[in-house]
Amino acid sequence: MPRGDKSSYSSRQKRKAAHIEKGYEKRGVSKKTAAKRAWATVNKQEGGGARKRSASKKTAGRKTATKKTGRKTARKAARKKSARRA
Repeated sequence: MPRGDKSSYSSRQKRKAAHIEKGYEKRGVSKKTAAKRAWATVNKQEGGGARKRSASKKTAGRKTATKKTGRKTARKAARKKSARRA
């Protein structure tokens, strides 16, 4: 398989990349750059080309815009809040 071959992607992923590419072109990005960015976006969201799976197994969707909150973040927020009161 030559580099840049898109045969391992599902038709849904190809449609998604085409749609994203149109959006970039609408914003004034060159066609070549828009195509690169579109495929990079599809890869990031879905982890690359789709593998053949049975209908019962579903792909776990990647959460993209979730904010992680942990102990450090909670402590930092508490300190900030108490500093504002004083």
